[in-house]
Amino acid sequence: MTYDVAATGERVERLLGTLVDARARATAEELVREIVGLYGAGLERVMAIVTEAGEAGTLRALVDDPLVSGLLVLHDLHPLTTAERVRAALDGVRPYLGLHDGGVELIGVDDGADGSVVRLRLEGACDGCPSSRITVTESIERAIARVAPEVTRVEVDSPVALLQIGRRPPGPCPVPEGAS
Repeated sequence: MTYDVAATGERVERLLGTLVDARARATAEELVREIVGLYGAGLERVMAIVTEAGEAGTLRALVDDPLVSGLLVLHDLHPLTTAERVRAALDGVRPYLGLHDGGVELIGVDDGADGSVVRLRLEGACDGCPSSRITVTESIERAIARVAPEVTRVEVDSPVALLQIGRRPPGPCPVPEGAS
């Protein structure tokens, strides 16, 4: 069976929400916390053993596995920062962006109590085409969600092309014909 960490977390929340009795709900929430804590402590030991053994290949395999990576994020054990994982996700979608003559730049990641917010800037031909921008943005958001489930929002900024108005050329101002 395949597990999606985010979907499983949402299902657990939904199930807890169905408990109407306050005492039963509190007991169920405590039970979930204890189980999650136990698995987190076990995962922390696994990461320590792999790291202490200098098993870079095994560590890479653990981090690259979507389920294990999501659990590492959940327990704040992932060896890569959110920004590092987002950069890797962006590297993965850059070939697709090239098809749209565009690019993407990571401006920053803001960590907050409600999750992380990723700020990006789109570059290139996608600027003028709303449908292209939406398609590209959705692809980027999916790629980020796969590697950084703690990201709650992606803000995309496009450079705005301003009309450049220069100074009047030196010399007399030309008078149009028929004007006095």
